[in-house]
Amino acid sequence: MESRARLVGFNHVAVEVDDVDEALAFYGRIFDFELRGRGPKMVFIDAGDQFIAVAGDRTQPPDSHRHIGIVVDDRKAVRRALRELDVEILPGRGLDFIDPWGNRWQVVDYRDVQFTKTPGVLRGMGLADLEKSPKAMEELREKGIGAE
Repeated sequence: MESRARLVGFNHVAVEVDDVDEALAFYGRIFDFELRGRGPKMVFIDAGDQFIAVAGDRTQPPDSHRHIGIVVDDRKAVRRALRELDVEILPGRGLDFIDPWGNRWQVVDYRDVQFTKTPGVLRGMGLADLEKSPKAMEELREKGIGAE
């Protein structure tokens, strides 16, 4: 059998919305971000070495089972913003919500998950002080991944 390529990570994820500008206004009330680029009906929200592609003119119906899992530096701030916007937070232990276009978002805090960014990427994002919780650090060590 030929060797197979190893999955290394994600370059980007894409979500569909009806109107890109309305989506940017909505997401901008919840998250602090910069745009990486823009096309006629698409924008690219920067996340350091990754990005979220937001495409306009949605063609498919909402799907509440698929979701985008994002990592933030302050999950409590997201919860506050969602409450201020009267966006329903879905039941469960996590912080999940559905945007006005039917996209389900799952929000986790950087310190609590195994996902990690290099110190250089964090510095470039203005997040050099982000740290991992002891539990997340132990999980990374168990996998042989030394979080820096």
